Amino acid sequence: MVTVAFSGTREGQAPLTWGQRLMWRAVHLMGDSQTFLSCPWVLPVYGRRDLGSVLDALRVLLERHESLRTTFALTPEGPVQRVGRGGELSVDLVDAGEDRALRVAERLAGELGRTPFAHDRDLPLRCAVVVKNGRPMALAIAFSHLAVDFQALNTLSEEWKVLLRGEGLPPAEWQPMDQAAAEREEPYPARSAKSVRYWHSVLAEGPLDVFDHPPREADDPRFIEVGMESVALAIAAQRLAERWTMSTTSVLLAACATVLAVVSGRPRAVMQLVHSNRRDARVRAMVATVEQDGLFVLDLPATDFAAVCRAAQRGALRAYRNAHYDPFEMQAMREEIGRRRGREPDLDAFFNDRRTVGTWPGLPPVGPDEDVARLTETTTTYVTNAWPGVRFKAFFTVVSAPDTGKLSLIVDTAYLPPGTAEAMLRGVENLLVRALTEEVPIAAVPEVCGIGPYDERLRPAGSPGADRSR
Repeated sequence: MVTVAFSGTREGQAPLTWGQRLMWRAVHLMGDSQTFLSCPWVLPVYGRRDLGSVLDALRVLLERHESLRTTFALTPEGPVQRVGRGGELSVDLVDAGEDRALRVAERLAGELGRTPFAHDRDLPLRCAVVVKNGRPMALAIAFSHLAVDFQALNTLSEEWKVLLRGEGLPPAEWQPMDQAAAEREEPYPARSAKSVRYWHSVLAEGPLDVFDHPPREADDPRFIEVGMESVALAIAAQRLAERWTMSTTSVLLAACATVLAVVSGRPRAVMQLVHSNRRDARVRAMVATVEQDGLFVLDLPATDFAAVCRAAQRGALRAYRNAHYDPFEMQAMREEIGRRRGREPDLDAFFNDRRTVGTWPGLPPVGPDEDVARLTETTTTYVTNAWPGVRFKAFFTVVSAPDTGKLSLIVDTAYLPPGTAEAMLRGVENLLVRALTEEVPIAAVPEVCGIGPYDERLRPAGSPGADRSR
C-alpha cells in the first residue's frame, strides 16, 4: 500500500447541491444496500508510466476537484458538504499475476464498492493500482455517488489521459460549493417550482402503484438484476432511430416503457428517467453528482409502435425540462399528495441510459433488416447482481458497450420473478427487431413481445417467491 498526499486550494462547508440532496436521500433510504450507489470505474494507464507518475496524476485529480475531498454530514441546519483542503489517500497495490490487468482492475473496482462509505468521515473514493511485471497498468476506483455521476466519471477519464501525457489542465473553475450557492438564487428557485408543479400535475391523479397485484414472498436476495447482451437489439434500435429521425435513447425508452405497461396491464407507463442536467455551461465539466430524475409519462397510442416512439420522445423532452429541482421541495410535495391520497404514489420504475454516445461503433456489418432477426440466436441473458433492498420495482439500464446492446433490468422479486425480468428484456428485443420489418400494432405488442400482464397466481407452486398459502 502507498499513500497519496494532496493539498487543494480551498476548504469550506456549504449546503448540499440539488444533485447531492437527491443522492443523500437515496443513500439513507437504501441503508445496507447503499453499495448499489457505489460507482466502480477503471482508468487504464496509457503508455509506459512508472508508479510515481500514476500517483501524481491521481494527486492532481484530488486537488482539482473538491468533490473528491468532500465528506458529508447531518447538522442541526440540515445535511452539508465539507470540503477538506488537504489529506492523504491510501492506495492498494495489486499484482495482476497471469491475468489481464484490466480484468483484474474491473473486478477490484467492483470489490472496492461493496463496502458502504462512512460519508461523514471517509473520502468518497477508494483506489488500487494494478501492476503487471512491476509496471502500473490500471487504476481501479470505487466512488460514492454522492461525489460523482457518470458524466463526471467521463470527465475524469479524459483528464486522466491528459495528465498521464504530462500535460497541464486549465483550472476547474466551478465546484459543488459554487453550485450550492447558485441554486439559492434565481433562476434556480423558479426552475425548481416549475418542475415541482409538473410532477404534481402527474402525481395528483396518477396511479398509486407500479403494479396492481399485491406483493408475495420474495426471493433472497429480494432484488435481482438480469442482464442481456444483444447485437440484434443495438442494430434494430440504431436503424429505427435513423428511420424515424430520433435518438436511440428514445427508441429504447419507448420499448422498455411499452413492455412495462404490458406487464402492469395498463395503457400508461409512468417512470423516472435519470437525466444528466448539464445544460448550464458552468456545470458541464464539474466533477460532482448533478444527475436528477425526470418524470416520464407514456400513454400508449392506439396505433402502432412507431407512434409509441414519437410519443416517448415528446414525453422524454417534457421529463428532461422538469428534471432540475430542489429534491427537498419535491419530497415535501410528494408527502402532501400522500396525506391527501392516503399514501405517496409509488415511483419505483426507472430508465437510465448510461452511454456517452447514442450509437454502437463496433457493431458487425449486417445485411437487410430481415437478417437482423437471426442475430437474436446469439443473444444471452444472465443474472448480474442481487441486493437485499434497493427499492426498485423495475429499473432498466442501458449499459455502454461498443459492439453489442447491453440492457439490464432490476426487479423486486416480491412483484416480478427473475424469469419475468428475462422475458421483459427479450420482449424489448423482440419488439425492436419486429418493428424493423413491419408495422407493429399496439394490440399485437403482447404477442410480439411474448409477454402479457403479470399474474402472481400463475407462478408455479413451489417456485421461488410463490405464494405458499395456496
